[in-house]
Amino acid sequence: MSRNDDIQRMRQLEQELDYHSQRYYVDNAPEISDFEFDALLRELQDLEATYPEEADPNSPTKRVGSDLTTEFESVEHRYPMQSLANTYSSEELGEWIDRIVKELGDVEFVTELKFDGTAISLCYENGALKRAVTRGDGRRGDDVTNNVRTIGTIPLKLRGEGYPAVFEIRGEIIMPYASFDRLNREREAAGEPLLANPRNAAAGTLKLQSSQTVAHRGLDCTLYHLAGDNLPYTTHTEMLSVARGWGFKISDHTAICRSREEVEKFIAYWDTERKALPYATDGVVIKVNSYAQQRTLGSTAKAPRWAVAYKFQAEKALTKLVSVDFQVGRTGAITPVANLEPVQLAGTVVKRASIHNADQIAQLDIRLGDMVYIEKGGEIIPKITGVELSMRPTDSKPFEYITHCPECGTELVRFEGEAKHYCPNQSDCPPQIVGRIEHFVKRKAMDIEGLGGETIELLWQNGMLHDIADIYHLDPVQLASLPRLGEKSAANILEGVRRSKDVHFERVLFALGIRFVGETTAKYIATHFLSLDAIASASVEELAEAEEVGEKIAHSITDYFANENNRRIVESLREAGLKFDMEIKQPTSNALMGKSVVISGKFAGRSRDDMKALVEEHGGKNLAAVSANVDFIVAGENMGPAKRQKAEKLGVKILSEEEFMALIEGAEPIETETVAEPKTEAEAKPIQGTLF
Repeated sequence: MSRNDDIQRMRQLEQELDYHSQRYYVDNAPEISDFEFDALLRELQDLEATYPEEADPNSPTKRVGSDLTTEFESVEHRYPMQSLANTYSSEELGEWIDRIVKELGDVEFVTELKFDGTAISLCYENGALKRAVTRGDGRRGDDVTNNVRTIGTIPLKLRGEGYPAVFEIRGEIIMPYASFDRLNREREAAGEPLLANPRNAAAGTLKLQSSQTVAHRGLDCTLYHLAGDNLPYTTHTEMLSVARGWGFKISDHTAICRSREEVEKFIAYWDTERKALPYATDGVVIKVNSYAQQRTLGSTAKAPRWAVAYKFQAEKALTKLVSVDFQVGRTGAITPVANLEPVQLAGTVVKRASIHNADQIAQLDIRLGDMVYIEKGGEIIPKITGVELSMRPTDSKPFEYITHCPECGTELVRFEGEAKHYCPNQSDCPPQIVGRIEHFVKRKAMDIEGLGGETIELLWQNGMLHDIADIYHLDPVQLASLPRLGEKSAANILEGVRRSKDVHFERVLFALGIRFVGETTAKYIATHFLSLDAIASASVEELAEAEEVGEKIAHSITDYFANENNRRIVESLREAGLKFDMEIKQPTSNALMGKSVVISGKFAGRSRDDMKALVEEHGGKNLAAVSANVDFIVAGENMGPAKRQKAEKLGVKILSEEEFMALIEGAEPIETETVAEPKTEAEAKPIQGTLF
């Protein structure tokens, strides 16, 4: 096929995939199988890789997300995002309705569910998603467009016609229960702390640095408010209907109410029925339907006078605390879990509840045999919130928190400034070892398929895994002989182990499971030191010089490499062939040699990540923040005003995209080769002998 044919096919695939995404995510009426959809998506991805200059910023492939780190620019809202006034009683709500009716006379109210998520504002230009911004402080928010593009229920291009050339639509990004439960199962299997509730999970996911991870987490979005100049709609319900026709997901659970009684009836119904919904809700929003009447009522500095949020009361249950178990995570953190007499709560039978730590037990004075109140945090995870002291047994004794690890018997420690107790026996405490192995093989680390939690537990019980290094010494015959495996599964596992040797150094560093060193921090450290040997030999002060590394993380790293067993494991991994050095490219020119550059804003011909890659390609160093150490800033469209103001104050030069491209395009090229260099000759020594 010719180039023109390929580009025409790209446009055709974009239209087909947009249509099928709408049918699947919004209409809940898919017309093709997942396999067929994925085949079309892969075809488009291949074409975009061939013709990257022809790729649409709102291509359906953006749903998959990217592994590249992004920084979130602060963006000013064109229309401020106000909060709603809250009420928790029917009396207060009735008074609000009565005031509205007294002022306006005949009033039509719209009642709709209040979703328990994080607010978002979506800007569309000529029918295409231009920008997605968080609420922030109501005046300014963070640009999270790349992450939002991965959410299937948000249209990247609008359907139909009649939409304004430029407008904003506001709504709530939520994490459905199914996504939340799956995510917590994955975190539990990896020995990571469980997320508290879907609301916090949604907000935290939206600010992740990897849009690929955001895509995996399965967020959803429901829209409920249009903002723009001279919008031709007279009522809120008319606006909702029109927006639904453009492809937006609008809640079906709304009603028009013409009296206080009808509003209260809607609230009473959903206070019960919400428990059957697939997502969390925490109340009902009541709005005046007429836009003319809304303008008459106006707003305060913080909230509109024409709307109010009625918040549901958290459901509680009273039951008996039977016993407390203590779980040990991969980092040695001890988590107490209460065992309860079974009780109905929010539509499910609850037998266990979180207590979090020793401080909470002491603060609530929780004792065995107590009758305790439990709630569901975010409607999901039960937690103990209080004790019914009037029902406490006369022979009750204060709860004694454990002093030794329930798994290995080692005396527990508690670090300064932390609420949890820890088992310090990293080398011989079974849950910690198994947890570290599960962390090591997960997708964002070494990505070894076939080694799930159950298989790792099986290998551990059969003496085939004692630490992460043993993964590279698995015997194929012994592996195939284990229950539930066989030759094919064993071969798949060993192939995954072989491929993991190609994983880049920054992911190897993350996979080691050093306490406090998460995925993003590992990238910063790897980029700063370039090799594991350099990291291992660095002092606390030297480690703290790396971006995102404070004293706590620095001490954790030095403690890790001071441990003899960890050093043995690292040397075994080295012998297995894992990558312990950053693969860096010699610059193609010296145009930016020795220069520190900040990339800020949106660019016409390239993404911000592309611009950063150009900086490194020509010998420069990317910095995230404006400081006196910055040589110049490359400013695209919508550069954050705070950054611009600070740059002007410090006298930092600001270049346009065109000026930057002219600077690097005029440079003399130099030979390139792929090399891996530690920072200094001294730091190049292997992890052995005199380094410890």
